[in-house]
Amino acid sequence: MSKAEKTKQYIIEKTAPIFNKKGYSGTSMSDITEATGLTKGSIYGNFENKDEVAIAVFKYNIKKLQDTFANEIDKQKTFKDKLLVYPRLYSHYYDLRVTSGGCPILNTATEADDTHQILRKNVERAILWWKEKIMYFIEQGIAAGEFKAKSIDVERTALTFIAIIEGAVMIAKVTGDLSILSTIMISLNKIINDLE
Repeated sequence: MSKAEKTKQYIIEKTAPIFNKKGYSGTSMSDITEATGLTKGSIYGNFENKDEVAIAVFKYNIKKLQDTFANEIDKQKTFKDKLLVYPRLYSHYYDLRVTSGGCPILNTATEADDTHQILRKNVERAILWWKEKIMYFIEQGIAAGEFKAKSIDVERTALTFIAIIEGAVMIAKVTGDLSILSTIMISLNKIINDLE
C-alpha cells in the first residue's frame, strides 16, 4: 500500500464512526480534520470533496458489516443455519460493535433518501446485494431439500428479512431499548423455521 493509499485508509477509518453517527449533513470538515489530525489541505489532497469521503466511509462500514456476517455464515453447514446467523447476530447487534453508531444501511438511508442521490444509490446497492444473498441461501436450501419449494416466495421472503432486521435496529435505537432486537429476532427465527 502506497503512502497516499495509507493516508486515504486512515482518513476513512478515523471518520467512519463520525459519518455513521452524525450523517453526511451533520459531519463537517472540522469534524474530519479533528478526527484525523490532518489539515483540510491534506484531506482534499486525498479526496476531491466531502462527498468522496462520505461514499468511501459508507463502503468501508458496509464491508465491515458484510465481513462480520460472512465470517459467521461461512462456518455453517446448512442453508437454514446460514440464514439463522442473521437473527442470532442481530439479536445482539449493538454488542458486536461492528460499526460505531449503529447500522450504516439504516443511518445512511434515512438521511440520504431525498437529499444525497449518490449515497442513496450506494445504500440501494447494499440492500440489493443483501437481498440477493438471502435469496441465494433460500434457493440453495430449496435445491438441497431443506425448505419447501412450493410455498416460498423467495424474493418476498428475502425482503421481509431485511425489513424486519432494519426495522428492529431502528426501533431499538430510537427507544434505547436494545432488548427489542432479540424480541423481534424471535419472529425472524420463526419465519426461517417455517421455511422447512
